[in-house]
Amino acid sequence: MAENPIPIKGLDHIVLRVRDIDVMLRYYGDVLGCTLEKVQEDIGLWQMRAGDALIDFAPVDGPIGRQKGPAPGPEGHNQDHFCLLVDPWDEAAIRSALEAHGCDVEAAAVRYGATGYG
Repeated sequence: MAENPIPIKGLDHIVLRVRDIDVMLRYYGDVLGCTLEKVQEDIGLWQMRAGDALIDFAPVDGPIGRQKGPAPGPEGHNQDHFCLLVDPWDEAAIRSALEAHGCDVEAAAVRYGATGYG
């Protein structure tokens, strides 16, 4: 197989269209520990640091969000899921922290991802 001329190193950012920016900032900041890195209210974009990557939030009623049509509803979603790498993995501590914030926590499962099974 020929070497690919596009040397991808990882995920840089993901953009999520959201209904309530304040709820997202609280969840990703207070619960998951991401930090607000940059706000561009004029274009409707909030960026939070998640390790080496950024998670961008574009309110559906903002300039960027409106470009992609109506907000998702029960019949359709913006995406299925994305996964954040957590290291070190301490299931009990993570479960406790999420439950303390009122999150529903499912049973941990081994799944295949970018770094193999984990």
